[in-house]
Amino acid sequence: MPSLPFVRRPIDQVMTEERAAAFTKRSLKAAAKLAGLKLAVSMMDLTTLEGKDTPGKVQHLCRKAIAPGEPRLDVPSCAAVCVYPNLVRAAKRFLAGSSVKVAAVATAFPSGLMPLAVKLEDTRIAVEDGADEIDMVIDRGVFLRGEYRQVFDEIAAVKTACGPAHLKVILETGELVTLDNVRLASELAIHAGADFIKTSTGKVTPAATLPVTLVMLETIRDHFYATGVRIGMKPAGGIRTAKEALAYLVMLNETLGADWMTPDLFRFGASTLANDVLMQIARLADGRYQSPEYFSLP
Repeated sequence: MPSLPFVRRPIDQVMTEERAAAFTKRSLKAAAKLAGLKLAVSMMDLTTLEGKDTPGKVQHLCRKAIAPGEPRLDVPSCAAVCVYPNLVRAAKRFLAGSSVKVAAVATAFPSGLMPLAVKLEDTRIAVEDGADEIDMVIDRGVFLRGEYRQVFDEIAAVKTACGPAHLKVILETGELVTLDNVRLASELAIHAGADFIKTSTGKVTPAATLPVTLVMLETIRDHFYATGVRIGMKPAGGIRTAKEALAYLVMLNETLGADWMTPDLFRFGASTLANDVLMQIARLADGRYQSPEYFSLP
């Protein structure tokens, strides 16, 4: 690792929170709202990360990711299905022939508290079984002790172990305490080789928030201005409604611009979000709400 190029840049928390809140107040016309909701579906990583996960449950999730809504609604496929490494082969089989990627959580998800050798083997197995993307989690205890070089080195090692797979680095921002730490952790992850930076595992509260995501987007923007390299962003956990998803897309567009309005550079890690977005799409198409019972569970 080169000498740390990271300077503590104090984040104005009051201003960040005010700016983030402003994105929730934008007025969107019906056509723009419908386009935004369909874009949000195309950016979703449908996820199942439970101890009782089975190939059958993964198959159900894969079917929903390929065809989230009725054909008449013209809803695109989701971006990816995210599973534990031992279910990657099943997901890959069920998604064969589709555009949907297979993502696998690795590196002792969600705690990150395992030796590096175990984390690397976890990653290599997932990639060998067909994972297109790896979602790793940093060791927050190491970061909060100020051992930034170790955090950097672990991310860089996992990136190497990923081979052709894309690497999403989960910061678990709910445990980083301050927005200053979120900024620093984002910079560490980007410089260590992350293709995406991600807010949360979904196992800790708070998970994704607009202010935290804004800080991460601004870090990505500053890196792009300095290097010309585009890094992706994934807010995950706690995003449950179509209205919230649209606010995130407004923030993305106004902070990073149209180039980032694609599943290649932005994802939602929020399976519970899918049905509310689909309900809103159906309402805009039909002029009335459908019952939640018309939509399969994620």
